[in-house]
Amino acid sequence: MSKPLFIFEMANNHMGDTAHGVAMIQALRDACAGFPFAFAFKLQFRDLDTFIHPACHGRDDIPYVKRFEETRLSREQFQVLVDAMRAYGFQTVCTPFDEPSVNLIEAMGIEIIKIASCSLTDWPLLERIARTDKPVIASTAGAMPEEVDNVVSFFQHRTRDLTLMHCVAEYPTPDEHLHIARIDALRQRYPGVRIGFSTHEHPERTEPVMIALAKGARVFEKHVGLPTERYPLNAYSASPEQVRRWLAAAALAQTMTGSEAWPAASAQEQASLHSLRRGVFLKHTVAPGQPLTTDDVYFAFPPQPGQITANQWSKYQRFTARQPLAADAPLLADAVDARDEREQVLAAVTAVKQLLHEGNIVVPGRSDLEISHHYGMERFAEFGLTMITVVNREYCKKLIVMLPGQSHPEQYHRQKEETFVVLHGKLSVWLDGQRVEAGRGDVITVQRGIRHRFHSADGAVFEEISSTHHANDSFYTDPAINANPHRKTLLTHWL
Repeated sequence: MSKPLFIFEMANNHMGDTAHGVAMIQALRDACAGFPFAFAFKLQFRDLDTFIHPACHGRDDIPYVKRFEETRLSREQFQVLVDAMRAYGFQTVCTPFDEPSVNLIEAMGIEIIKIASCSLTDWPLLERIARTDKPVIASTAGAMPEEVDNVVSFFQHRTRDLTLMHCVAEYPTPDEHLHIARIDALRQRYPGVRIGFSTHEHPERTEPVMIALAKGARVFEKHVGLPTERYPLNAYSASPEQVRRWLAAAALAQTMTGSEAWPAASAQEQASLHSLRRGVFLKHTVAPGQPLTTDDVYFAFPPQPGQITANQWSKYQRFTARQPLAADAPLLADAVDARDEREQVLAAVTAVKQLLHEGNIVVPGRSDLEISHHYGMERFAEFGLTMITVVNREYCKKLIVMLPGQSHPEQYHRQKEETFVVLHGKLSVWLDGQRVEAGRGDVITVQRGIRHRFHSADGAVFEEISSTHHANDSFYTDPAINANPHRKTLLTHWL
């Protein structure tokens, strides 16, 4: 269903007169002209000879019996209406109130079956409907959530295309009983089900359809009629003129709500937002090839054309001077090489979580994660590891994750002593150049001053237990690593 579908409920407003019914269909076709929606007309079928109890036939004191019998149509007369609906481009929908009516729907090739609210839990009827191959639309007026749960489960297990209609069975429905927020509840409770709005408010009211469309309803149903001197309208059926105003309100709502996809900002919107942002300026001169850190810049308003703004300055964005940069000059986009590491960081976190899952490793909530990328994220698959700090007091515990194929460059510590316990996978460790192989359950202690490096061919998780970790207590034998201020990315919200 690529467009919202608007269903016009004829019910018994054909008045038992096929000519009047055809005139109604034609008038509604004219009322629909020019609107960007799909349209359908709906009938109601009852096999009156069996639907009404034998003792109640001809009773004028039972309003519905009188109404149904006075507007009775034969199959041939219903066929005239169905043919007219198709001739004027409408999809055909029908509500059956008994099993013989489902047979008639199939025989006439009507495309969609609508379940009335009063029949939502009529299980013999639902069983018969489920044996058809037709999409199903079901109204939910008066139903409890558990009842709707059962109906949704019933049709989903039978792989039927299902639409649920929020509906209130008051004719007409006062504003305070519309409960349009229930559309939100239905969308949240049944995310795989299309949601619609079967509306019974006064025909002059157009606000409800606008609200319903904005809340995500995609199928709409309204009782319609064609008023004449002989056949006046009831209080909840809309005339063609009222339908056209109703559709105009829906079209306006669709224009205002726009697409559910996240839209790109327009050029005018981008220019307006950029003009209100802070620009990035240089604190001092910068040489070509120098990576820029927060210590090298400040942020101030107004921004200059082509300038990097504070909104583009994050821990994932790396800027390197392409040319000499002067103090207090704006940092222009064409004067730097920029690299966004967000996607690489996300991929690394995803791989780490997968390895933790494979090792059945429990990670305490809100544990900080540190990605060590000694030669940059572009070489993280080759050199690096990920550390999860569980506690760092007088004692320290970390979980260390090495992805398949990763190596950790050689380093040593002057203040802390470490003990490693392998929890998952296999690990190669070099201690002052001597190689040690470790597997799950093995324990390795690294004393102060001992040079050590790691490698894992297939990935490993190991526990580090040590004295307090100090940020300035890691010394790498490769001086290029010590000189790299961007070799760590810290994350708190990553689980």
